[in-house]
Amino acid sequence: MKRRNQWLAAPLGAATAAALLSGCGAQEGASEGDGTTVVMGISDDVQATDPASGYDPGSWLLFNNVFQSLLSFPKGSTTPQPDAAQSCAFESGSKVYRCTLRSGLKFSNGNDLTAEDVKFSFERTLKINDENGPAVMLASIDSIETPDAKTVVFKLKTPDATFPSKIASGAGSIVDHREYPADKLRTDGKAVGSGVYSLESFDDKGAKFVVNSAYSGEAKPKNNGMTMKFFHNDQAALKAALEKGEVDFAFRGLAAKDVAALGAASGTQQIDVVQGTGAEVEHLVFNMDDPVAGQLAVRKAIAYLVDRDALVRDVFQGTASPLYSIVPSGIAAHTTPFFDRYGGSPQADKAKQVLRKAGIDKKVKITLWSTPSRYGPATDQEMSTIAKQLTDSGLFEADMKSVEFSQYEKDIAAGKYGVYVKGWVPDYPDPDNFTQPFFGEGNVLGNNYKNDTITGTIIPKTAAVADRASTEADFTKLQDIVAQELPVLPLWQGKQYAVARENVQGLQWSLDASTVFRFWEISKG
Repeated sequence: MKRRNQWLAAPLGAATAAALLSGCGAQEGASEGDGTTVVMGISDDVQATDPASGYDPGSWLLFNNVFQSLLSFPKGSTTPQPDAAQSCAFESGSKVYRCTLRSGLKFSNGNDLTAEDVKFSFERTLKINDENGPAVMLASIDSIETPDAKTVVFKLKTPDATFPSKIASGAGSIVDHREYPADKLRTDGKAVGSGVYSLESFDDKGAKFVVNSAYSGEAKPKNNGMTMKFFHNDQAALKAALEKGEVDFAFRGLAAKDVAALGAASGTQQIDVVQGTGAEVEHLVFNMDDPVAGQLAVRKAIAYLVDRDALVRDVFQGTASPLYSIVPSGIAAHTTPFFDRYGGSPQADKAKQVLRKAGIDKKVKITLWSTPSRYGPATDQEMSTIAKQLTDSGLFEADMKSVEFSQYEKDIAAGKYGVYVKGWVPDYPDPDNFTQPFFGEGNVLGNNYKNDTITGTIIPKTAAVADRASTEADFTKLQDIVAQELPVLPLWQGKQYAVARENVQGLQWSLDASTVFRFWEISKG
């Protein structure tokens, strides 16, 4: 799974957008900084500077700051609002979406941004259809019309009420049609957008962003630029750079134990840990065609035995929360059907009962498959811990095996694994993004699970409803079905963290449910 919140049926308010572990680095209403450049350390790689290709957290971080979309998520909100557009609205149900552009939009190179560029950008992403790109998110587009320079009309193949959220994401990045080839990716490491920042330089060591003087929008940058330093998954080096003051803050990639240690030392090291809301999730996935994991009794026994609290405490040092549904806390329609059915703590007696009732009297031999190269170095420890939990029950003989991600995906596609791990960082904050990619056609799980009610009724029905609050009953039903049939077992929901020198302010506005990291809100005093 790709990439990649605390509200129930209503968007998170700005006042509660971040819970702070310590104070100096994240004061609400922080005043503007002194106009200096802020230095950010990140262990993720930025896979692409061309928005027709990048579909990873690092790339979308770049896109959100260099490119504009027709809509965007304001800080502390999960409801898309006009950005490059002056207004957008559905017509004729949820199959026609019309946007009117702001006046005076320009790219960082001085060229005008018009409806032609919007049409070009979407059609280009779909035409290139890069295997590492976001074209899949735009698949509902049938055609795009531009009746004049300020109007864009999207005609959709099927009703898609989540379309505004999709185009508010990195998938909706608008590029200059004079700067980008229509049928192939740009490969020079440059980017031309109309966002708050311009990309001044990009290489294997980092990227430098400067404020885009041509920007026209609501954001007001509190710094004069952002420098990113890449640490290529070297967590120890990122931590050391932060402690030495070589970076002003670190986002994504610090080990859980380091975040916990730095949080405990806050105030003595002049370093603050800022905690925000997050919707990253991780699941155990069961191959429904596997001779062992394909048995419902085996899956139920595992659901009764997994101790999420122990995982969160011992493996993730409190940097995650136990998850009891496929739709995480903070996303509308979240419920807790796995807690309701299987409890919040291990129940070996119920696990034994369900196995014996199915005629399984011997210990169940099972392997949990892991890939730390994709989901982080703690993944092997996590899967080993779960294997031990199962074995200690006396009902299983479980072990863990770890492979590199490229081989891992091939083996999943070939049906070689019975139980494996998948992580997911959402593209947009809607329950659709935690259900359709998992259970719709061509889903990312690859576990041979099919349910006609989910795929044939609930997913298309909810996709057509513009009033997202009215979809909650259907998404609740979907979650109940998944908890009953157990094609996956939710494990944990991540929290977002940034760790900063104490003179850095505004990070809380980049750690909300929208998953948009806003350079412009960060200042250094």
